Amino acid sequence: MGTSWSVIYAADESGQVGDLGPVSPQDLQLLIERELEAINQSLSTYIPDSEISIVNALRTEAPVQLSQRFAEVLDAALLVGQLTEGAYDVTVGPLIELWGFGATLRAASPPEAVEISAAMDLVGSDRLSWDSNSAILSRPPGVRIDLSSIAKGYAVDQLTEVLTERGITNSLVEIGGELRASGQRPEGGPWRLAVESPDPAQARFIEALSISNAAVATSGDYRNYFEYQGRRYSHLVDPRSGYPVAHDLVSVTVIDPLCIKADALATALLVLGLEKAMQLAEEAGLAAHFVARGNEALEVHYTTAFDTYRQSAQAAHTP
Repeated sequence: MGTSWSVIYAADESGQVGDLGPVSPQDLQLLIERELEAINQSLSTYIPDSEISIVNALRTEAPVQLSQRFAEVLDAALLVGQLTEGAYDVTVGPLIELWGFGATLRAASPPEAVEISAAMDLVGSDRLSWDSNSAILSRPPGVRIDLSSIAKGYAVDQLTEVLTERGITNSLVEIGGELRASGQRPEGGPWRLAVESPDPAQARFIEALSISNAAVATSGDYRNYFEYQGRRYSHLVDPRSGYPVAHDLVSVTVIDPLCIKADALATALLVLGLEKAMQLAEEAGLAAHFVARGNEALEVHYTTAFDTYRQSAQAAHTP
């Protein structure tokens, strides 16, 4: 996935973590690495013979049977796309590549309008024929699926399951900044996390959280971008317009029981922009945190559901 992973878990001095007896860190690492390799082999577009790469390379619209893993992630991604009315779309890959944020090298200038129009002809989840019950997919040749904006969250959930199956109920799983906290931290009490500030010159963290049995995912536009003739182009491309987002929303953090959902929603809400994202998040009861560029400084907004975690965090730091 082009990033790092870490796992923290609670155990006694003998390595006892539950009812299954001692589990060594070496055994756990082997299990984790095997699971990550299996996920990559299914969902990575950077591996030529991965399941998703093979599906994307098909030159026919004939239906194909997807694995349970691929089907589960695709189904979750399509549901987020429906919730956000197309602001999140798993077929956005051609636009990402065109703007230079994929595997190809970025051009010296933004693409021409005619190039964007041509790429848009290959974008749109409505071009997919998907039966979630049978896990059968068909799509026109050239239409590609990219699950990179949800795969890390899925992997976090899967690693949490690997730990749970070994009797580990107190853990913190992290992949590239996406996290899922289970039970309590080794010292006791909820896991204490923080939301990174988009402007490290002001502060390293912009929010403190106290979490148990929930996942946290953040999406931001402040790291991956390029500038051309005084204009900034974000790596977040709106699949509805074909152009990078150009609003003042800088980062979105979502808390949800599942990291797969939090991961996709953080990206989707960031594409929507502050006003629409806040409205959708409140209506859907999402725990979402927003950082936007103000006239003089960064501004913080959050939904009613998210406020619960902020209050818990404040209480946790009270002597």
